[in-house]
Amino acid sequence: MDSCSLEIANWRNHQETLKYQFDAFYGERSTQQDIYAGSVQPILRHLLEGQNASVLAYGPTGAGKTHTMLGSPEQPGVIPRALMDLLQLTREEGAEGRPWALSVTMSYLEIYQEKVLDLLDPASGDLVIREDCRGNILIPGLTQKPITSFADFERHFLPASRNRTVGATRLNQRSSRSHAVLLVKVDQRERLAPFRQREGKLYLIDLAGSEDNRRTGNKGLRLKESGAINTSLFVLGKVVDALNQGLPRVPYRDSKLTRLLQDSLGGSAHSILIANIAPERCFYLDTVSALNFAARSKEVINRPFTNESLQPHVLGPVKLSQKELLGPPEAKRARGPEEEEIGSPEPMAAPASASQKLSPLQKLSSMDPAMLERLLSLDRLLASQGSQGAPLLSTPKRERMVLMKTVEEKDLEIERLKTKQKELEAKMLAQKAEEKENHCPTMLRPLSHRTVTVAKPLKKAVVMPLQLIQEQAASPNAEIHILKNKGRKRKLESLDALEPEEKAEDCWELQISPELLAHGRQKILDLLNEGSARDLRSLQRIGPKKAQLIVGWRELHGPFSQVEDLERVEGITGKQMESFLKANILGLAAGQRCGPS
Repeated sequence: MDSCSLEIANWRNHQETLKYQFDAFYGERSTQQDIYAGSVQPILRHLLEGQNASVLAYGPTGAGKTHTMLGSPEQPGVIPRALMDLLQLTREEGAEGRPWALSVTMSYLEIYQEKVLDLLDPASGDLVIREDCRGNILIPGLTQKPITSFADFERHFLPASRNRTVGATRLNQRSSRSHAVLLVKVDQRERLAPFRQREGKLYLIDLAGSEDNRRTGNKGLRLKESGAINTSLFVLGKVVDALNQGLPRVPYRDSKLTRLLQDSLGGSAHSILIANIAPERCFYLDTVSALNFAARSKEVINRPFTNESLQPHVLGPVKLSQKELLGPPEAKRARGPEEEEIGSPEPMAAPASASQKLSPLQKLSSMDPAMLERLLSLDRLLASQGSQGAPLLSTPKRERMVLMKTVEEKDLEIERLKTKQKELEAKMLAQKAEEKENHCPTMLRPLSHRTVTVAKPLKKAVVMPLQLIQEQAASPNAEIHILKNKGRKRKLESLDALEPEEKAEDCWELQISPELLAHGRQKILDLLNEGSARDLRSLQRIGPKKAQLIVGWRELHGPFSQVEDLERVEGITGKQMESFLKANILGLAAGQRCGPS
């Protein structure tokens, strides 16, 4: 429609159209120079500012991506034009007398079936992609060739281009089977102080086209290559969608291509995406897909910044005499007697006084001599250039004294605080020692109104058979208690009216005479030796199965000699024997369950 928008039919509804708005649109009559001058050339200036830039060619197979990036001898593409202009800029900016010294290096690689291959050194094999501590993407072992002219670039680039993997399909006789990335690095070093260093990277990327295998007729190796290409382009679309949606995780690591383009997509690079489309009707769906990807990519926000660092400038050793260390004689004669006493109280302290004169904040006498010579040379260099800022090492004496006094006051304040802290620590230690001697450790005491209740020990009550209680109650000196249930509480009542209630509460557990216990055990033993299985079932804890076991054991081994022999019967454990005795002795001793039922 115009230089920034286009319109195509909507395949879902032929009565509607799809409109797309881009930064620039180049029709079939546009030349390589139009594309380069309108979109690519303006970003080259950012490389000299220490920033990154990238140019990507995207589109379906056979749409002309490689032609846009490489071109032909008659119509050079983006790569040769960009390198020619960039080398010209570096020669101008790095000329003698300019503040920066520039150098340019190039690397050329391809991503073939998720393998990073060095086209300048094909024998190097698969390379790995790393990330440094500052978040910069780098490839260890990648060949870097220094170039100073376009002839140097052609000498390295043309043989490397022939190493790129290409193949024939139904749609393209020389179809790119890999993603090609040309990396151009511009290093800048400042010739004068503060000797800064900048680094700018230019990525020129020729992506392999997405392929429909039904039309390309790919089989075997070509089909495998097509699968790797489509997978990496699919991950590229996922990265763009994640950046637009603001997702917490962007899948850069899902593909080698997106990992390498991390700076270009949502990173720190000035990025240009050239979407190549094919106007034929048979490529309609590919065209819509490429336009949709370009529209989504346009919403991605990059945040470029300058890659700058400070590098110490290595100076040659400078030999300084004692006069140079002490300063000019005129300054020494101009000092008054009081200043001379402060500056140099003793003749032996001349180097130390010179150090105080040079630096008010650090004693140079303890500094490395090489570092001292470097600082003095730097001071003379700044003085010779007429620096407008404050001198680095020649602060006026009054200001030096004020600064030194401030530093001394701060040191005294720090010492006072340290002394106070030590006193407090000593006081705390003394308190702890005193508390330890008095055996009165400081601890939180309970509140005064809070009462502590101590649980009473559990009392035991033995329920006696009623016949035994009546017999014992008939005796004159009987003290028997009965538990009666009144509501929810149990209350002890004494049969003896003359017995106090407090004493009754203390006599919960009743003792049985040994004669009664022996009588109960004898009855159990008689029942075990003479009773039938039905008679044995009348005992508590004895069921039909255990009764049959007891009768069978008695037939094999004879009568029981004592009640404890019951443990020898198979199936009767010690715990069962104990519960059996507790449950039966009292009842049989009182006359209950003492014979066949």
